[in-house]
Amino acid sequence: MYYSCSLLKHLVYLHVLAIQLFFIGNVASLNLTNDYLHHKCRINQGKYQSGSEYEKNLNSLTRDLSTNKFPTGFIHISNGEPPNYVTIIFQCRGDSHGPNCRSCFSTAVAGFHRRCSRNKGGIIWYDQCFLDVSMINDRMPRKLNYENTFPMHNPNNVREDTKAFDKKTRDFLYKLIAKADKPDKDGVNFLYYAAEEMRIGTNKVYAMVQCAKDIQSCKVCLEWSIKELSKCCGGKKGARILGTSCNIRYELYPFIRTYKTL
Repeated sequence: MYYSCSLLKHLVYLHVLAIQLFFIGNVASLNLTNDYLHHKCRINQGKYQSGSEYEKNLNSLTRDLSTNKFPTGFIHISNGEPPNYVTIIFQCRGDSHGPNCRSCFSTAVAGFHRRCSRNKGGIIWYDQCFLDVSMINDRMPRKLNYENTFPMHNPNNVREDTKAFDKKTRDFLYKLIAKADKPDKDGVNFLYYAAEEMRIGTNKVYAMVQCAKDIQSCKVCLEWSIKELSKCCGGKKGARILGTSCNIRYELYPFIRTYKTL
C-alpha cells in the first residue's frame, strides 16, 4: 500500500501527537507537577519591613537552600537571633528527590512570598512538597501539630458498598503505618514513608503515608489522620489529610512514581 507524501506527514503528526498526549496523561495522573494545594499565613507572627534584619535572614536561608540537593527530601534549619529568628521546615513527597525536590522548593518559596507577602511565618503545600516558615525556634524533635492540617477528597463516591470499602481502605493504611514506623535497613533512622497498591473489591487502590523526619511519634500522627479521614471522606474515590507533621493519601489511580504491591 502506498501513501502520498502529505498523507504520510499527517500520519506521522498524529503518531507524535498520540505519544505526547500519552505522556501528558501519565504525568497528570501521577501529579508530577508542582501543583499548588493550600496555604496558611501566620498572621499572629506579624510582618517584616523591607530591608529589615528578618528579611535578610529569611532571604539568606532560602538562597542557601536553593542550591541544596535535598538527598533525604527534608530540611529543618534556622538562622539569626531573636527577635529576627527564622526557621524553615521543608519536606518533599517520599518519591520526590534531587532536582524534583529542589524545583518544588523554589516553587514553594515563590508561592510563600506571593501569598503571604512580608508575613514572618506561613505554610504552603504543593503536590510534591510543603514549606513551613516561622519566627519560632521549633526545636527537634517537634511536637505533633494537629492545628495546621486540612482534608482533600475526590467529589465522587465508589460504586460498591462504601462501608466495606472504607474499612478495607483503613486496614490498608494501618498496614502502611506499620511499614513506615520502623527503622531503615541501617537501623539508624526511621523510614517515615510507605507507598503500596492493593486490590479492594473491584478497585485497585494506591496509597501513601508519610511523616516529617523531625517528629517522634509518626505512628500516633498517622493514626490520628486516619480518624480524620473517616470524618470527611467516607466512600470517596480518593482522599488525603495533609499537615506539617504527617500526611496520608489514597486514590484509585497511581499518583506517585513507585509502589510496592501488598
